[in-house]
Parts: sequence; structure tokens; C-alpha cells
Amino acid sequence: MAKKQTTKSVSASKKSSARKGLAPVVNVALLGFGTVGSSVATVLAASKFPGIQLTHIFNRDVERKRTSAAAKRVPAAVVWTEDINVILKSNVDVVIELMGGLNPIEGWLRKAIVSGKSVVTANKQLIAYRGATLAKLAAKHDVHLVHGAAVAGGVPVIPGMLQGLGGDQVTRLSGIVNGTCNYILSRMETGADYATVLADAQQLGYAEADPSADVDGYDARAKLCILSRIAMHAELDPDAVATQSISTVEAVDFSYAKELNCTIRQVSRAQLEGTTVHARVAPMLVPMASPIAWSHGTQNMVVVSGRFGGDVVFSGHGAGGEPTAVAVVSDLLAVAQGCKSVQLPVRKRKVTGEFLAPHYLRFVVDDKPGIVSAIAGALAKVGANIDSILQRPGYPKHRLPFVVTTEPCLTSVIEKALHSLAKMDCMLERPLCLQMLQIEDKPE
Repeated sequence: MAKKQTTKSVSASKKSSARKGLAPVVNVALLGFGTVGSSVATVLAASKFPGIQLTHIFNRDVERKRTSAAAKRVPAAVVWTEDINVILKSNVDVVIELMGGLNPIEGWLRKAIVSGKSVVTANKQLIAYRGATLAKLAAKHDVHLVHGAAVAGGVPVIPGMLQGLGGDQVTRLSGIVNGTCNYILSRMETGADYATVLADAQQLGYAEADPSADVDGYDARAKLCILSRIAMHAELDPDAVATQSISTVEAVDFSYAKELNCTIRQVSRAQLEGTTVHARVAPMLVPMASPIAWSHGTQNMVVVSGRFGGDVVFSGHGAGGEPTAVAVVSDLLAVAQGCKSVQLPVRKRKVTGEFLAPHYLRFVVDDKPGIVSAIAGALAKVGANIDSILQRPGYPKHRLPFVVTTEPCLTSVIEKALHSLAKMDCMLERPLCLQMLQIEDKPE
């Protein structure tokens, strides 16, 4: 009953404003005043959108935020609080959540939705794991749940898919959705080593002190699941999506990739086949002719392949406070104006990390006669064929890196061979295995 009374009072206020010839006012609360949250406040203050009024800001240790340089752009009338109940019990119409994580955020947003408040969020973990259930809750209470900034920040991938590609049958998507990894790998492409570039990324604020969410693929995995639900109407369990860390990629791999007319990027990839989605987040060899290879620094890029429309490419700077704030404010404006997204049925799908693809295998060995023959034998035993062998000069025989590429074969086949190869006495490191993308693939 309380929810209905609140909704009616807000609705009545808006109707009253309309009768007086005034634009209805949409009251907005901001949860989180970090990099993105402060940028959202800056955009709202600079743009002065008619009918949009920032009324509340929530943050832990709120006084520290309230006295920051960014806070000077916030209107004096805004209520600052570290008590979430102040927000939940207020007459706010839209809650913008920019804190991240699942707990306690999910519980707070559920309460906001039940009380009749729409939600705008950039929280990819929340949407990946709880997006479907939260969307149902929002529909039940006739409010909006919008998350266009959850993937690729300022690049309008999600609204583009919802509004521009809803009429197609998307069969495949692939791309770069983690700016941190793209920064690291594109720097390594110029000859830098992983540890140095990671330290630079941390100093610049691109990577966290614990970079595992980015470099091990968990951030990109959540985003891939969101995109799969929107583009292919497939709900995936994020924990079932295969990931591979970029931390095992070394400078020598870029030298060999160049010989193969490729580079290396962290690629998020999903392909629908029947009722199964093949999905993987991993560093992969990308042909230089592919748009994915052209993305450098913190840029994001997503290639969406449709049955009727073919390939559509989204590209731009996904990371950073201001680009992400643009996406958040755009979502806010859509909610304020009552815009509705295309809603199509979403079904739970089985996930597998299995792909049929050529593979790049880099070995570091104590060189001795018969190694290549032994590797070829181990691959042949599982049904994998060698396509090429590359060995760059200038490396010592006692620690020699060289590369074998295979003809297209299943992921599980290569993994079985690697299990055997890793046990060879000559191996000084576990062999590195990377998938190789093929740009000639066409959607069915």
C-alpha cells in the first residue's frame, strides 16, 4: 500500500505540473560519488537538462566526498548522506547506482524498485548475475531498470543492440570490452613487458591494486553475459563461461604474432549454435585485417554478427569517468522521458567453452633433438595437425621459445594434447595456448 501511495503522489505532482504548463520534475539520487559518480554530477550541472533535478547523494564516509573538489559542482540544495534509508524513504524518482558489486547493492536496489523508484546502473556484475530477476521485479512494479553503461562505458553498445538490432537474429558477437587489458596488451605490442605495463596501468588508475578481475577475464566475462542476453536473448551463467588470464602472454608472443600477421588482444566471444552458446574470454591472436586488431589503449570494440544485417561494429573509449557518465545520463534521460526498450523473450542457455579454431602454441624448451617430432606426435595422437612452426633466432638453446600453430581443431582436443606435452622433460614452462580468430568466418 505504501508503494502505491508514493507512486500516486509522484504521479499527481507531475500531472499538476503538466496542468500548469510546467515540465514535470524528475528527482534523482546518486549512489556513489567516485570517478563515475562525480562525473555524472558534473554532466548534470553543466548541461542543466530541463526537469532533471539531483536531490540526493549517498556515499560511505560522505563528509570526505562532500569536501572534495568535485563536490563544488553539486547544487547546494542536494542532500548528502551515508544512510541508504534516507534515499529509500525519499521522494526520489530515479536512483543512479554507481558503486558496483552485488552486496549490499542488490538488496538496496530491490527496495528502491519496490518503493516505485526506477534504477539506472553501470554495475556489470549485478546485471550479469541478477539482471533477469531485477528486470522482472521492475516490470512488476511498473518502473525502469536501465543499464546502458554496464558494458563499454560511453560506447552505446547496449542501446544500439536493443533499439537498432532488435529486428535481426544475432548469431555471434566478439570484441574487446575491457579497457585495462586492451591498454596492457596494446602497450606490450610495442615491446614493453607485462609487469611494467601493469604497474603503469595501476598508476594511471586503469587497473586496481588487485588487477585479477580485469587481467583474469572476470570483468569481461560479466559484460559478455550481458551482451549475450541482449543480443542473442540467451541467459548465461557467468561462472560457466571459460576465461583465460592475459598474465601469461609475453613480449615474445607479439613477435611471433607479427610473423603470423596478427596481434594479441583479450577477446570476449560468444556464438549461438542451436540451444548452446559457445563463450570464452581469453587473449587470442587476431588478424591485423580484423577491426578488433585496430583497437588500442583503453578503447572498446564489439562486432555483432546478425543473420540478416551482417556485421555491425561499435567502437570508442569505453573507460573513464566522463565517457561512462555520458552513458549514465543518457539512460537517465530515457527514463525521464518514458522511453521503452524492445523486449524480447530471454531463455537460459547451456554454455560451453568449446570452439573449432586454429591454435597458437608457444613452447619454452631446453633444446635437444627430437622435440618437434615429439610435439607433432602428441598432437597427431589426439587428431590435431600442425599448420606451421616458427623459431626466431637469437635465443639461447637452453631456453628456447618457439611456436607451433595448428589447423582448426576443438578446444578440448588441444587441451588434451597440452596435458601430455606439459609433462615432457624438455619443457621449462607450461605451454601457452591461444585461440586464433579467423575473419573469414561468416554468420549462418
